[in-house]
Amino acid sequence: MRKSVPSEPAAAFAAVPAAARGCTNLKLRQLTRRVSQHYDRIVAASGLKTTQYSLLSLIVRLGPVRPGELARAMEMDPSTLTRNLQPLASHGWIEVGPGSDGRSRVVVATASGRAARDAAQREWKRAQLALNRRLGEVRVAELHALLDACLEQLADSAEAEGG
Repeated sequence: MRKSVPSEPAAAFAAVPAAARGCTNLKLRQLTRRVSQHYDRIVAASGLKTTQYSLLSLIVRLGPVRPGELARAMEMDPSTLTRNLQPLASHGWIEVGPGSDGRSRVVVATASGRAARDAAQREWKRAQLALNRRLGEVRVAELHALLDACLEQLADSAEAEGG
């Protein structure tokens, strides 16, 4: 049996129990899986996975970018980034080339990469609008605000803890 979730902010606040129940990590992972599946189903029509779309979009936006800067922007470790870049390079959507000195490298989107990103962006927009309709614009805006606040607070605590 599914619980109904109030659609009005005040009603949602009133429905919040005094103490959180269950594992926050599990709940976030469940939500992330469902949202990812939604986007994946729609964005797949472009030939890209949503993870590839996100990475390719950032590469297009940042222009020639060093892998370390890209990893920080994606909030992922460098080895994960390297693995995620490989399919993009094998499709010819990005090139990884020499940087300004002999030791550095830069990542740049190719013309076909920009075209693939543009096609995926249209599908991503369809997925975003469909999710907004399904959850409600107000709830999505509240979710974004809550997530942003949590991300900021967790970043502050990670810095304070030295990590």
